[in-house]
Amino acid sequence: MEAITRARRLTKLMLNSMLVVAWVMVAAMSAASLAEHVSTWPPLVLAGLAGIAFTWLFLRITDAAIEHRYATREVVAAGALAVAAAALGGADPMSWGVLPVAWLSVAVLGVSKRRAQLVGLATFVVCSALSALGILAGRSMFSVDGGGTVASSIAVSCLIYAIWCLAMPGSNRMWAWIWRLANEAHEGREAHARLAVAEERLRFARDLHDLVGHQLSAIAVKAELAVRLAEAGPAKNEMTEVNALTRQALRELRQAVRGYRELDLSAELGSVRGVLEAAGVRCELNLPYRDLPDGLAPVFAYAVREAATNVLKHSTATFCAITLRFTPDEAELVVRNDGVARRQATDLGSGLTGMGERLAAVGGKLTARPTADGEFLLKAVVSLPIRG
Repeated sequence: MEAITRARRLTKLMLNSMLVVAWVMVAAMSAASLAEHVSTWPPLVLAGLAGIAFTWLFLRITDAAIEHRYATREVVAAGALAVAAAALGGADPMSWGVLPVAWLSVAVLGVSKRRAQLVGLATFVVCSALSALGILAGRSMFSVDGGGTVASSIAVSCLIYAIWCLAMPGSNRMWAWIWRLANEAHEGREAHARLAVAEERLRFARDLHDLVGHQLSAIAVKAELAVRLAEAGPAKNEMTEVNALTRQALRELRQAVRGYRELDLSAELGSVRGVLEAAGVRCELNLPYRDLPDGLAPVFAYAVREAATNVLKHSTATFCAITLRFTPDEAELVVRNDGVARRQATDLGSGLTGMGERLAAVGGKLTARPTADGEFLLKAVVSLPIRG
């Protein structure tokens, strides 16, 4: 089994473990309350129905958390059902009152720390109030027993709820954080592998062109010279054929090298997005629904790679948006991030300078500059159809 799959299952198991604990406590304490004639069957049956619906929603919430989504409607509905079940069951912190705490453990996944604290505080207040009402009504296992007072019973109940509400959110948020790190590391490793393959293709193409291409060119030149020096006869015919074959091989080699050197824009966008998000930079892609004009994809693929490299090396960005659009007359690639480059806009560096030269070769233009709102904007514009 793949490591990321094991990590996913373990995280899901840990997130759902609170639900299992809650039902074990509910079953045990409900049986005890019935034996002590503290509770009656009708309210417990209604609480059980609410608890079953709550369980279904709870599992949907954890599934969404695994997918890095926040299921708002499920969270709201599950919270209402948990409170209803707790109220019907007497709101004991060791029985039906655990359901709101279980809800809290997943309701805080994917929200800010401040919001999680507010939700935890609200849960504590609601549960403590329900528990106090249950104790006063004599429907709680924390009712006056053995010389205790109502105030002490309420205080003990509130203390238990305080411990629950402090411990549960932090535990599940830690597991969700570990899962996010594992997922980002996995995506980053895959993106790194794709980029490594692309780099190897470029290296192979360069070496093939520089080494074999040079030798074939030299053979073609010498064969042509031999044809001129040879007298008429079989030798001249053979050298003419060698010259033709050599030049044909050279043309085919250049075509093959050109194919290796051309990057795939879709693959490059996927790799760049994976690398940026693995580095903690949220990446947003805004792409046209139509296929790009011929010859445009390789040009913009190089531009996307260089722009992403600059975001990682020369900025403190947390967000990067890549937008691609085109009309019949021109195509435009815009890369925007919220981490202004350390170097000045007039100093584009060798990478961006090389990109500008590549765009200029096909009639394009590159601009890269910080904006007034603290962002860095890179724009590549190419006239259509592409020349050359």
